[in-house]
Amino acid sequence: MAENQTQPTLASVDAFIAGLDNARRKADAERALNMYQQITGLPAVMWGPSIIGFGEVSYRYDSGREGTMPAAAFSPRKANMTFYVGDKFANAARLYAALGKHKKSVACLYINKLDDVDLQVLQDIIAADYTHTTQR
Repeated sequence: MAENQTQPTLASVDAFIAGLDNARRKADAERALNMYQQITGLPAVMWGPSIIGFGEVSYRYDSGREGTMPAAAFSPRKANMTFYVGDKFANAARLYAALGKHKKSVACLYINKLDDVDLQVLQDIIAADYTHTTQR
């Protein structure tokens, strides 16, 4: 079975954030980093070249594929900030409705800039998803 391509690395999270070209994206990444560290109580680790993860959980699909992934993660991408969160936790619909300007897919939340959203609601989403993910 193929190995998951996104694995933890020894790359520096601080160096990755410092190397971001866009000043707003860099500032938002620093804010997100602080949020995640407060919520998880865990150190940040680079997963692949651009994902900042916290903790690790194992998964196994019905197909038999299994692997590990960060328990919580985000990525300051060029187009937007990507938060790897789902919607399987309690009050998810209410929280997403109260968040502010964002786009959502099955397991990703896309935010152009953190000033577009209610940061307390974002923290609540991250915390609820982290709790849901680590208690499976």
